[in-house]
Amino acid sequence: MTSPERSAPARRDPRPASAPAPAGRRRAGSRPGWILIVPAVAAALLAVLPLGYLAVRALEHGPAYAWDVVADDRTAELLLRSLALTVTVVAACLVIGVSLAWLTVRTALPGARAWSVLVTLPLAVPSYVTAFAWLSAAPSLAGYTGSALALTLASFPYVYLPVAAALRGTDPGHEEVARSLGHGPLRTFLRVTLPQLRPAAAGGGLLVALYVLSDFGAVSLMRYDTFTLGIYTSYRASFDRTPAAALSAVLVVMTVALVYAETRTRGRADYARTGTGTARRAVPAALGRWRAVALGWCGGLVAAAVGFPLTVLGYWLVVGTSATWDPAGLTSAALTTLGVAAGGAALTTALALPVGVIAARHRGRLAHLLEQAAYAGHAVPGITVALAMVFFAVRYARPLYQETPLLICAYAVLFLPVAVAATRAAVLQAPPVLDDVARALGRTPFGVLREVTVPLAAPGIAAGAALTFVVCMKELPATLLLRPTGMDTLATRLWTETGTGSFAAAAPYAAALILLAAIPSYLLGRHRS
Repeated sequence: MTSPERSAPARRDPRPASAPAPAGRRRAGSRPGWILIVPAVAAALLAVLPLGYLAVRALEHGPAYAWDVVADDRTAELLLRSLALTVTVVAACLVIGVSLAWLTVRTALPGARAWSVLVTLPLAVPSYVTAFAWLSAAPSLAGYTGSALALTLASFPYVYLPVAAALRGTDPGHEEVARSLGHGPLRTFLRVTLPQLRPAAAGGGLLVALYVLSDFGAVSLMRYDTFTLGIYTSYRASFDRTPAAALSAVLVVMTVALVYAETRTRGRADYARTGTGTARRAVPAALGRWRAVALGWCGGLVAAAVGFPLTVLGYWLVVGTSATWDPAGLTSAALTTLGVAAGGAALTTALALPVGVIAARHRGRLAHLLEQAAYAGHAVPGITVALAMVFFAVRYARPLYQETPLLICAYAVLFLPVAVAATRAAVLQAPPVLDDVARALGRTPFGVLREVTVPLAAPGIAAGAALTFVVCMKELPATLLLRPTGMDTLATRLWTETGTGSFAAAAPYAAALILLAAIPSYLLGRHRS
């Protein structure tokens, strides 16, 4: 259907000037002020810095040299190993996530509401903590098997959450018609329900694939060479950073290819309902003799992903002696973790504010470009962002090299999309007419932002800051490369102790990391409930 703006001869907005803009957004002709544009441009430039680094660094010795690195047999081996691990984990997460979503949403599973909460808890456990727990209990898992197991248990909620949401919003009428035509439960699920879940499942699978490709902690502890571990090894093994940059460029290309493939899987099918109103609740399917199997499946997954790591940590905490415990080191690492995570969350939230406001309140090429640039860091693994920061500091900001501000900037690049998404959603919920009233009363653009926009969106912005704080606490590869000499966080101490096989010494750092991350996660859950 042709929009009113396009059908008008002069592309004018046919609505009167007093008409409210839809969905909390200003009219297309509204332009953001310089008070928003300048910091938003600064945030966008910081976000695209890693991509600029890859272009400059990878071609520093000429295209032929970069191609030799990319065409090397070692690169092909890393590519195959990374793809094999990604395919395995994505396939396992799709099976687990879709089955759990169907059990908790569409069946008469006992305690379905409690299970829907429990199966999301693995998101609070870092992948390298899961890898540490399984490796310390079964060292023979080291390698491909252990990496696939740890990453699957840490990431299946990325599939479960969107698929469960899609099931709750899907009208069960199609399934009822299929059953009335004689199709059994399995055939109805495969031919009717599952096709409607394809977009949600594909989106969740994409998140899992990106997570696996960018993961460093789990594969490094399991001693399984992938692109991220290969980049880190190349960086540490030579003063020449070009090979590491070339490998990073290949990883970015793989990421872009995955995103493109996911968009192609959506097809052109229409997944929306044609009726009006909200979807009816489906009548829960009776499990019958499969009830025990379903409960065992849900309980086994929660036990493996959450219960087992916590049990192993408890064991090593009890086994540890005064020789393995280092209270001073644990306290120092915890305080350092809180400090750098707070700094990263503060900077990220400050940079995300102008971008989020522009994305929510304004339309046009500039707003779209700034928002897309802010998401550039989402396509670049942490190890690549760290290499870009090292390159920038050595070339143009030498005093920042191996200093805390550089690490905080890396956090901002990595997690800017998290804060931008939260800010944009919060600002969209605030009526834009209040901004107009404030301007009519003589407030400056900065005054409107400070006195109206930010206070109204404050709860959502705070939720984004809390989520950013949590992910900064758990970040590992960028912290390993950019931390000042002698500085340790809980994540780096855990990685160091586990690397030497000191599981009892590593357990306190893993337990402290989970405990500290659980506090803002709990507050964030209360805000969203």
